[in-house]
Amino acid sequence: MATEMINRKRKADDGEDGSKKKKRSKKARDDEGDLDVEAGLNRAFERMDGQLLADHIAQKVTRFGTDLSSVELSDLYISANAIKDTTSFQKPRNKDNLPEFLEEFSENPTKLAEAPKKNGSPHTLVVAGAGLRAADLVRSLRKFGTKNNSVAKLFAKHFKVEEQVSFLKKSRTGIAVGTPQRLIDLIENESLSLDSLKRIVVDASHIDQKKRGVVDMRETMMPLIKLLTRKELQDRYTAEEKHVDLIFY
Repeated sequence: MATEMINRKRKADDGEDGSKKKKRSKKARDDEGDLDVEAGLNRAFERMDGQLLADHIAQKVTRFGTDLSSVELSDLYISANAIKDTTSFQKPRNKDNLPEFLEEFSENPTKLAEAPKKNGSPHTLVVAGAGLRAADLVRSLRKFGTKNNSVAKLFAKHFKVEEQVSFLKKSRTGIAVGTPQRLIDLIENESLSLDSLKRIVVDASHIDQKKRGVVDMRETMMPLIKLLTRKELQDRYTAEEKHVDLIFY
């Protein structure tokens, strides 16, 4: 009798005509429709506010952090309040529109072309999933570069850590573009300072030919979340003093 009732309930849930399966397929098609491979964009991020982003990131961390304890996973949680809402931006989130995006969500856009006085202490960190993508973003941000405000290339492809350490020690830089693990390495060897930081911009919308972005691969997602949840950054997302905007592009 119990088995009969369970089977009856399962049929009711699924629908005799397989309606549940159809609903799931429709949802999959809707999600798939956000992935514009030709443009290299996951357009879902255009619609995600702070809460949706927080949930999305938490799901990715749980998925990839299977070797972590529940306490360790909780330490990697980012609250919705920490994430800046950018759903008002109407243009595609490609590399060409990144400068305009930064200007729209900066309190004083003219300061994007200025560098803090302290060497190796950018006001803006842009985090990309791969070196080639980071190089593209550096080129797109050249409009902010001046003689006294370099756009730093902080990724592994073609660059040794020692070269970047030397560059940061002798250069004033307002914007730094890098990959998660390389940025962590430079912060931990004290070459990259977070003292002047105003914003972190995660290049989340970009996808490769396999439809994967920075949050879709364990090798980039886990270093990314460890970077974003560093102790010296966590409190600053919601603090008034030395506030840091956390932005997903």
